[in-house]
Amino acid sequence: MKRLPSDFNSDESVQENWYDLREDWALIEASLAKQYGIRIRQHGNMPFSEFCTLVTGLMPDTPLGSIVTIRSEKDPKVRRGFSKEQRRIYNEWRNRKAEDKLADPDMLNQEFKGMEAMLTKMFGGGGA
Repeated sequence: MKRLPSDFNSDESVQENWYDLREDWALIEASLAKQYGIRIRQHGNMPFSEFCTLVTGLMPDTPLGSIVTIRSEKDPKVRRGFSKEQRRIYNEWRNRKAEDKLADPDMLNQEFKGMEAMLTKMFGGGGA
């Protein structure tokens, strides 16, 4: 899947997608209809870049926005207050992303290199 611009994420240093175009298509359609009044199936000639812009601009009060808000929650105190359904949504997304990383050795290696660079920066590595 092509990496889209960061959205629903206030920390711009973290580029992580919180939705999947295929799996979340129904949520995307409903969200575009709610926020913009656009029935995407009736706009077959919409440029992909415009579609990406519209999806990126979806607010948290849309169907996709509410799911992304749950999936991207980082505060453990907030997560402790999740309902059973919110915990299911959060856990399913985390499990799916973990499985994706394990299934792709290159992605896993990239994650480890990123972690190594972060630890080196934090603890001042560089050899003896």
